[in-house]
Amino acid sequence: MSDRSTSSAASAASAVSDAQIDEAAALLDAGELVAFPTETVYGLGGDAASPAAVARIYAAKGRPANHPVIVHLAPHGDPQYWAEHLPADAQKLIDAFWPGPLTLILKRAARIPDAVSGGQDSVGLRCPSHPVAQRLLDAFSARRGGHGGVAAPSANRFGHVSPTTAQHVRDEFGGAIHVLDGGACEVGIESTILDLSRGFPALLRPGRVTPREIADVLGVAPRLPDGSDATAPRASGTLKAHYAPSTPLALLPFEALESMLAEASAADTRIALVARVSRAGAWADARNVHFVAAPEDPHVYARELYGLLRALDRADCVRIFVEKLPDTLEWIAVNDRLGRAAAAFEANE
Repeated sequence: MSDRSTSSAASAASAVSDAQIDEAAALLDAGELVAFPTETVYGLGGDAASPAAVARIYAAKGRPANHPVIVHLAPHGDPQYWAEHLPADAQKLIDAFWPGPLTLILKRAARIPDAVSGGQDSVGLRCPSHPVAQRLLDAFSARRGGHGGVAAPSANRFGHVSPTTAQHVRDEFGGAIHVLDGGACEVGIESTILDLSRGFPALLRPGRVTPREIADVLGVAPRLPDGSDATAPRASGTLKAHYAPSTPLALLPFEALESMLAEASAADTRIALVARVSRAGAWADARNVHFVAAPEDPHVYARELYGLLRALDRADCVRIFVEKLPDTLEWIAVNDRLGRAAAAFEANE
């Protein structure tokens, strides 16, 4: 993140007053919903220990009841309160990456309602690093004797593009949801999800914390998602179709896009092209092509991705073509999100 954007985010976070934090914590305590910023995306939060509050999250999003949500903990929260057992590997990862964009899937403690887990015996836990999220979680946890947790999937309608600004949340829900505005999210895509509930590490959703970084801490590489792990627990954001804009999106190698671009350029319709400048060539200036230069750096691409997709929905284009990115671990998280966004439209191909 640039110094300028870091400064902007810090300024937005500091503009959230203690009174606003206390008001939001009181709403959570009363079973209401609050949208709040994390370093990844904005979350739609409710009391994780209240099945009624969690049900409000599902209803607001239109989320399937069997699709689990992640419990967000305060910096001094106790993951052992929520988990049946805290494996040694979990503690190593907590020490290395919390607060931060890593969610751990653990066996759920018997005292925790299964609403947050979609009926499974596991629970997803993470501690966000965004200062507004931390202040809110601290305030709510204090109201619950130090054991308050906030269930919070992304603050958008289910399957849609996740929000990375407070305005994105308002665009989704209008004034129906109380929103804490902590500026733009630094990471821009959802947390890495690592399953430790079955005795070995398995990556369920890629994110900013990479498989290589996890392997460096654990001394063993996590199992990567390849579609063959039939015993994996369900986890947030792992359905085949997800993170989709309203405008149909196709993700293909640039060579496979060229014939489609030629057809669109010759027609009286406007299409969007998202590609790195080094690949786009003459198509960047082609007739009827709305070109967006994609970042060359995977972290920057991730941070800008959801805002870009939302902007393209307003660009009066009939279709979005996106260049498939390198099939490497550095790009695994961005390729994951783009692949799921494209999958939402593949049935209509």
